[in-house]
Amino acid sequence: MTTYDAIIVGGGHNGLVTACYLAKAGLRVVVVEKNDWIGGAAVSRSLHPGFTFSNCSYVSSLLRPEIMRDLDLPRHGLQILPYEGGAVMTRSGGYLATYRDHDANRREFARYSKRDAESYDRYARDVLRTCRFIRPLLMRTPPDPTSMRPRDLQELVYLGRHTGARSQTELLEMMRFFTMSVSDFLDEYFENPVIKAYLAVSGIIGTALGPMSPGSAYVLLHHYMGDVDGNVGAWGFARGGMGAITQAMGKALAAEGGEIRTGKGIERILVRNGRAIGVVLEGGDEIRGRRVISSMDVKRTFLKCVEEKELPAAFVKSVRNFKIRGSSGKVNIALDGVPNFPALPEGSPCTRGDLHFTDSIERMERAYDDWKAGRWSRDPFQDVMIPTLIDPTMTPPGKHFMSCFVQYCPPKLDTGEWTDADRDAFGAACINQINDYAPGFKDLVLYAEVRTPRELEREVGLTEGNIFQGELTFDQLLFNRPVPGAAQYRSPIKDLYMCGSSTHPGGGVMGAPGRNAAAEVLRDVMRPSTMRSAYDVL
Repeated sequence: MTTYDAIIVGGGHNGLVTACYLAKAGLRVVVVEKNDWIGGAAVSRSLHPGFTFSNCSYVSSLLRPEIMRDLDLPRHGLQILPYEGGAVMTRSGGYLATYRDHDANRREFARYSKRDAESYDRYARDVLRTCRFIRPLLMRTPPDPTSMRPRDLQELVYLGRHTGARSQTELLEMMRFFTMSVSDFLDEYFENPVIKAYLAVSGIIGTALGPMSPGSAYVLLHHYMGDVDGNVGAWGFARGGMGAITQAMGKALAAEGGEIRTGKGIERILVRNGRAIGVVLEGGDEIRGRRVISSMDVKRTFLKCVEEKELPAAFVKSVRNFKIRGSSGKVNIALDGVPNFPALPEGSPCTRGDLHFTDSIERMERAYDDWKAGRWSRDPFQDVMIPTLIDPTMTPPGKHFMSCFVQYCPPKLDTGEWTDADRDAFGAACINQINDYAPGFKDLVLYAEVRTPRELEREVGLTEGNIFQGELTFDQLLFNRPVPGAAQYRSPIKDLYMCGSSTHPGGGVMGAPGRNAAAEVLRDVMRPSTMRSAYDVL
């Protein structure tokens, strides 16, 4: 039986990143994926003849440039196409346009509030300053603040110097920021409800928090920390769908001699004498390895795939208490043509970006109230995009793909588990809302795939459908992610590592957890790293 140097559980983007770096360092690596395709949540699927869907994650920004450069992903076919902006359509029939260009945004804000246009410069400055503080920490292993090991002490000194470089005022404002709601944060800058609704979006995407929930301000920042071609905060589409990212990673892994096995998930991780020695696949086959690295979330890894007797009781309790609450759904639609939004000027470039129909934070909060009551939102927030207006490779000529990311959608309903009828009713609520702002939209729908947390868990492996593999609240960040004492990508079981988004720095198609985990594995096996130093784009 072949013994691998490393078995990677899960072929999502973080697992592939870890595998690529280990293979580049000369380790014999195999990736085990339960689906017949790789990619996890970053996939391109053909679900209707001639159409390619990004049917889970749908836009790119957070993918670290260091990873793109180290793995040479553009050479393997990856191209990110930035989009120009978007629009918030209002119930009154108006719209707020949004643009990549700061000054264009400022002029558009002035149509609604001259005061808010003036405040926008201050807002952008303050958010960028906080980004500058956080971004260097993304690609570093968090220190254990209880440890006296030289490496942890050295990292604590780095954190102290990094923090000490800020003024007292900046530090006090930052401390407030991490515990604030995105609603309260925006109230300190803006007065107009439509402008605040537009900016609050990044504070609720993918999280089981409402815009008025403490901690949602950090979620906004998490979404601001990416870039496209060095343009900080910009977003774009992966040409050919989000699967282009993971397909490029798969090619990079193959180029380094790594293996990928699809079509069988794992039943359990083999542990002998406190050490991980391999995995048992569905059906009973075994794969042996000197170490196992799981890209599954922390609950799926340790509560479903490891026997409880192998783990300390305190660790199991902490894992059970780790918050992974699903809050999102996805509707993917094949269209016979381009929808007409009467609120937008004819030929507006806004249609080539993100389109929103929720024009106040209060409406967002009421959508969250439905989630808390165990109902999908009757007036949902939707992040609607038509990527084929920029990337025509995904559909036949004249046809289009629409991606709708939906808040809020609970993992379990007040009536019990999700049924197919519930799923269809949720999808109908989303399509009906779009039709309200684009009359005749329903007549363009050729096919719609509706995904609730039930489908996201069953098909992608995301516990409760949580896209971040754990909430991004302050109690679950840095050396608390996923749990105190196990925040350095290692587990209590020797040679069992974690590389998924349940670890620092969290979720999104970023790749940082996978890269950081690979760095720790290479340090333990005393292999030289092929990673080039992280750099600050800011």
